[in-house]
Amino acid sequence: MIDPGWDAPTILAAASAAGLTIKYVLNTHAHWDHMSANAAVIEATGAQLAIHPNELPLLRARGGADLWQIPVRPSPEPDLELAEGRLLAVGELELQVLLTPGHTPGHVSFYEADAGVLFDGDVLFKQGIGRTDLPGGDHHALMHSIRNVLMMLLPETVVYSGHGPPTTIGEERWANPWL
Repeated sequence: MIDPGWDAPTILAAASAAGLTIKYVLNTHAHWDHMSANAAVIEATGAQLAIHPNELPLLRARGGADLWQIPVRPSPEPDLELAEGRLLAVGELELQVLLTPGHTPGHVSFYEADAGVLFDGDVLFKQGIGRTDLPGGDHHALMHSIRNVLMMLLPETVVYSGHGPPTTIGEERWANPWL
């Protein structure tokens, strides 16, 4: 499970209906809209929580939800530390951790080379990029992550971001106005 945002019952029901076992809860970053269901999903499944250590202050602050007076249940502490290059076996897939800071200090993306897919949280969107105006955001670091990490992937790599429709690395090289 990558970035369980809000609705734990719906997430758990979908996993059950598909016959899936949730082994990990992987957070690309710790903003509230990406981690609000961590506690409930982990409680229901016994999954291990994995996050980059630079995200711990934000995770412990319930993803910054207090800035908007949004009630968010605290997340459990992580079981696994994510670092650049770490590989996580998930069924037949092997997710490689890519360090992609900028939206937040410890933002990571998950790349599955054989399937040609990238789960990039809030770094790159279809014709957009992640915001950097929230605490911990760094526009220079975000652009470095996009140009020097994500744009190095094959053009046909499908990008699943935390918001909006999928895109490809090639499409964003050509059509993204921020690039």
